[in-house]
Amino acid sequence: MKISENWLREWVNPNISSDDLVAQITLAGLEVDEVLPVASDFTGVVVGEITAAEPHPNADKLQVCQVFDGTETFQVVCGAPNARPGIKIPFAKIGAVLGADFKIKKAKLRQVESLGMLCSASELGLSDDHDGIMELPLTARAGEDFRAYLGLDDCIIDVDLTPNRSDCLSLAGLAREVSVLNKTDVTPVAIVPVAPGIDEVFPVRVESAESCPRYLGRVIRGVNVATTTPLWMVEKLRRSGVRSIDPIVDVTNYVMLELGQPMHAFDLANLSGSVVVRMAKQDEKITLLDGQGITLRDDTMVIADESTPLAIAGVMGGEGSGVQADTQDIFLESAFFAPLALAGKARSYGLHTDASHRYERGVDATLQEKAMERATALILEISGGQVGPITHVVNEAFLPAAAVVTLRRKKLDQYLALSIDKDLVTDILTRLGLEMVEVTDDAWTTKAPSHRFDIAIEADLIEEVARIYGYDNLPSSMPQAAVNFTPLSETKTQIQVLRSILVSQGYQEAVTYSFIDPVLSKQFLPNIEPVPLANPISADMGVMRPSLIPGLVKAYLYNQNRQQSRVRLFETGRRFIGSVDALADLDQQQQVAGLIAGTRHAEAWYHGSEKVDFYDLKAHVEALFALNDGGMPTFKRSECEFLHPGRSADLFIDEQFVGLMGELHPQLSKSLGANQPIYVFDIALDAVLNAKLPEYKAVSRFPEVRRDLALLVDRDVPVSALESVISATAGDAFKGVLVFDVYQGQGIDESKKSVALGLTWQHPSHTLSDEEVNNSVELAVAALSEQLGAVVRG
Repeated sequence: MKISENWLREWVNPNISSDDLVAQITLAGLEVDEVLPVASDFTGVVVGEITAAEPHPNADKLQVCQVFDGTETFQVVCGAPNARPGIKIPFAKIGAVLGADFKIKKAKLRQVESLGMLCSASELGLSDDHDGIMELPLTARAGEDFRAYLGLDDCIIDVDLTPNRSDCLSLAGLAREVSVLNKTDVTPVAIVPVAPGIDEVFPVRVESAESCPRYLGRVIRGVNVATTTPLWMVEKLRRSGVRSIDPIVDVTNYVMLELGQPMHAFDLANLSGSVVVRMAKQDEKITLLDGQGITLRDDTMVIADESTPLAIAGVMGGEGSGVQADTQDIFLESAFFAPLALAGKARSYGLHTDASHRYERGVDATLQEKAMERATALILEISGGQVGPITHVVNEAFLPAAAVVTLRRKKLDQYLALSIDKDLVTDILTRLGLEMVEVTDDAWTTKAPSHRFDIAIEADLIEEVARIYGYDNLPSSMPQAAVNFTPLSETKTQIQVLRSILVSQGYQEAVTYSFIDPVLSKQFLPNIEPVPLANPISADMGVMRPSLIPGLVKAYLYNQNRQQSRVRLFETGRRFIGSVDALADLDQQQQVAGLIAGTRHAEAWYHGSEKVDFYDLKAHVEALFALNDGGMPTFKRSECEFLHPGRSADLFIDEQFVGLMGELHPQLSKSLGANQPIYVFDIALDAVLNAKLPEYKAVSRFPEVRRDLALLVDRDVPVSALESVISATAGDAFKGVLVFDVYQGQGIDESKKSVALGLTWQHPSHTLSDEEVNNSVELAVAALSEQLGAVVRG
């Protein structure tokens, strides 16, 4: 919220500097974002009066004006279309400096001497209006310093309020805070009820009393909308970031800024029958003041007449019922809307207004009549007219009740680590506007004022005492606590180690959203119903992810679209399976997932540009299991919908499924716009975190013996089956098996493949003889033949 310091000091004027005032407001919890000057830096500008204006003899669009500065008259050449005799304007005299270095000097424009410059608002840094010179009220005294006349030695204080401090969304609220902080009295504007001059009322009916427990309306006839809003009001609005529109709208905006009560004026001639506060009908339509057409939902409260909606309650008025240039009679409204009834409504329609900003956070429920009287007096003063009595529609049952809160001395001292004098605490609470219901040595029982929606529990009062006492006056000390260091488990691999393994393989860690597009979820896992969000951030983040893979693929596509073709990403996080309706059925599984695509190595002169394949991914997955107590996983053909049917595998540990890996299905890749194969893995995190304790084994001093076998087997027999059979039958001295060639083609049956294996034996206590090794080979070959139909190639 932006507010002028001079305007604030009209209400409360502590004897402190501007810098101290800003620091004080910030330390009280109302953070000041910035402090800006109200106008650009200029000197030598006075109030001038144009006494005569004649066409320039040598230029069609210029005028030669005679300008009186209170003492003497100067000739000034001016090109502004509104320059005319009798008006008061800002006059920059010879020697005046505008901005940083623009100095006014004597000049000749088309052979006519000009002794100064008549200034527009933009040239003085007051606004963006540069269509003509700035016109001042006729009451302005010629020769008066222009900065002093408009009070431009002022600054705009931009306060960034937290949502709970809606009471400070007004000049009155901020003045209350400054008053409490400085123990200085507030001098509010005097509001005197306006006596009705006519008896006319306009009927009001409230059908949504729970959402609108208080609604006030008043008829004002004979207003002159063509009058000019006083410059003092225009300036206060401008310094608060509000543009002047017309006198009626300006008054409602001014009262909102001054007191915190949003208001609206309807053109009485455009109202039919009565004003009705009700819920909108489904798909009912309204065109707002900004020209935007809105289709309403039935959960939205509107202000309507007997035929059509006039405004979205608490948000914005309608185009057809607002004050127009020819308006003569108005219906002025002032209402209290329950914050929960309006919360989120403006944003749901893509709107945000000053009114909705205040109503959603809470407006004082006792403020409406005061605001009505203040606005009425200002309208009559500026635009004239005759005023009718106020129509009150109030439902006391739905008005917010004052919260009664007890503050205990014991809790106050405990939280502040300080014992504040009882009388000082009472004084602070009283100055904050709380009514002292009961005060004892041990507690204060208070009743919160109507403007403080945020005071509801004891902690709120503790915070208020701390704020006003001064956070910088509270003692500071280092917390002391016994720290018990928990030793790291040797049976669990730390997740940092897992991350290091992947980083060493060239991966970068990604953090993707837990919410994904329902369409994307169905593309990857059509048979799994994802967990929907009740209130999604956006349509493309509507469900909880059933897998980490879609998020990584989306991250890859983002990189691909920015010419990054070599991508390696991994992520650790939860996937969500089940239903939020029954939380016990919602399974949140910790996973580690990865993605690779592009070339095997980064571009360089010393190696080729081969693309990654299934076996690159397999090596990375096996690296994750290198420290695993359960050993390496078993790889079996995968039936996963989003993976390539011939280049994918499911992972098993002791026959238990722990994850999957493989190439993304080509059809899915194409539909997503990928321009190269993408390889992914998704593994249960627990499966790779079971650490294998190191165990010493003596290194054999005796040589290894190797035998190579070339086996013919059916094409669909996996090599892992060959390895399993050999390991089980090759004897105790068997050390390992290596696949060094796989062949299919000429000279071999189409249904077969040739697999070349290198088998190694090494005994810890003696050198193996040929007979021992040959026996082991024969046992292994016999088992391979019997179990897998393998034949040794001749």
